[in-house]
Amino acid sequence: MQISVITAVYNRAGTIAEAVESVARQTHRPLEHIIQDGGSTDGTLQVLEEVCTGIVNVRSEPDQGLYDAINRGISRATGDIIGLMHSDDFFAHENVLSLVAEIMSDPAVDGVFGDLQYVAADNPSRVVRNWKAGAFLPAKLRRGWMPPHPTFYLRREVFSQWGLYDTGLKISADYDAMLRYLVKGGINLAYIPEVLVKMRVGGASNKSLRNIILKSREDFMAIRRHNVGSLGTLANKNIRKIVQYF
Repeated sequence: MQISVITAVYNRAGTIAEAVESVARQTHRPLEHIIQDGGSTDGTLQVLEEVCTGIVNVRSEPDQGLYDAINRGISRATGDIIGLMHSDDFFAHENVLSLVAEIMSDPAVDGVFGDLQYVAADNPSRVVRNWKAGAFLPAKLRRGWMPPHPTFYLRREVFSQWGLYDTGLKISADYDAMLRYLVKGGINLAYIPEVLVKMRVGGASNKSLRNIILKSREDFMAIRRHNVGSLGTLANKNIRKIVQYF
């Protein structure tokens, strides 16, 4: 099975090389790395010219934000399995995609996910927060559970049948999409009980009080849209984050 890894990037010259090299080091083949650049002006494209290998397909063009760029990347992908590698992230080890492919060789499995570590932006070897997801059960959704999005890999048929990311949501389109796949789509998810991806702290959702408020509003909109709970679900979703620091 071919795996397509999608990276949406805009002005990340300082971290994009590590993300690209992390994908290139994966032992699984066939593999393609689709990079969708939003028209970077900080040297990101020059870095990509230096580090990209034959598995990488780069396109640079204006977009309407992160989720629009991800959607564009998915539409370009040719793999049987599709997942993401954000421009500030990297794989925990070189066999992550081999594990994904092994589990998804079972045709009954529609997608997989694993655990995630948040690491310090200036020192990626220092772990700040551990997100141990645990296996998926539908009842968990009402308790604010969600799989770590950067570890989430799906068959291309899931996107074809249940749609891409809602670009009307600026921060929580990933949460909304995962709820759509799990609730409306009823997809069968498998859990890999180990850290698959490491993410630098400092994402868009926590950059300002305004973004935190917007994320809460969009999260609640997704919760209500997919009928998985109410304000208690939103509260539990945030409480889960606090627990991950300890």
